[in-house]
Amino acid sequence: MRWNLDPAHTSIAFSVRHMVVATVRGSLNLKEGFVEADPKGTPIRVEARLDAKSIHTGVADRDNHLRSPDFLDVGRYPEIVFRSERITPLGEGRYRVEGELTLRDVTRPLALEVETSGPIKDPWGNERLAAHFEGKLNRKDFGLTWNMVLETGGLLVGEEVRFSVDTELVAEKAQVGT
Repeated sequence: MRWNLDPAHTSIAFSVRHMVVATVRGSLNLKEGFVEADPKGTPIRVEARLDAKSIHTGVADRDNHLRSPDFLDVGRYPEIVFRSERITPLGEGRYRVEGELTLRDVTRPLALEVETSGPIKDPWGNERLAAHFEGKLNRKDFGLTWNMVLETGGLLVGEEVRFSVDTELVAEKAQVGT
């Protein structure tokens, strides 16, 4: 069974340390994604594509810098892609999803902790699940090395990026007749 991630009901948030003492938070938009499940409903494959150009922190100059070649280089790399390789059930609707993240044409391993709830029927007759994903990555692993050293010796932008995703998934309806 295939479950499609619903971009209208997906939020992708990230945070990174700023000047050692503060945290900058931002968001990205989902372009598309899906989860394939076996007949018992256990997820066996996850794929998601994010719109790199959609990065938003609430400060236009910072957002433009993040879109530039110093960071995401969205003119050359408009998508961020995650593909799972292994999904391990942890019990009670929780999973460890291990896969690969491609960012700026660099692919590295990434592990996510996932918690699911549902399924339910929505008012339009669709079957829906909800999922919450969490993870972290080192931006330098993806070639995002721009930084400035502060007078006190710390770095302007932290290396660890934490992120979380809240999404609704809609069951793909079987095609009748061919």
